[in-house]
Amino acid sequence: MGQAIVVSSKPSARPGVRAFECNRSITSMEIERYPSVAAVKKHRPPDVLAGKLFDIGASSVTIYSNIVTVEADPEGWDELEPQVLDLIENMFIYYREGVPITTGLEEQPA
Repeated sequence: MGQAIVVSSKPSARPGVRAFECNRSITSMEIERYPSVAAVKKHRPPDVLAGKLFDIGASSVTIYSNIVTVEADPEGWDELEPQVLDLIENMFIYYREGVPITTGLEEQPA
């Protein structure tokens, strides 16, 4: 994964819950539920994404294919929404301008 993900935000019927629809799948057909930060136990891409969402204020996260559903304080969404969009859109970009691309074959210091 080295391409940007395009994300759109959709409010839900429940205050404090937003669905973020991506143009790429994150989990294939698995449903990943994270009712709290304690549920993030692995280091797979959906786990890392959930952990970062908790870091910025999510209270629960569910990821199913290309939909990331985030629950947070309803009063905080004006500030949180742009952060969530930026996080999802840029999380999977490995190659950035000005950052050298490594192959893993570079000479290692002795």
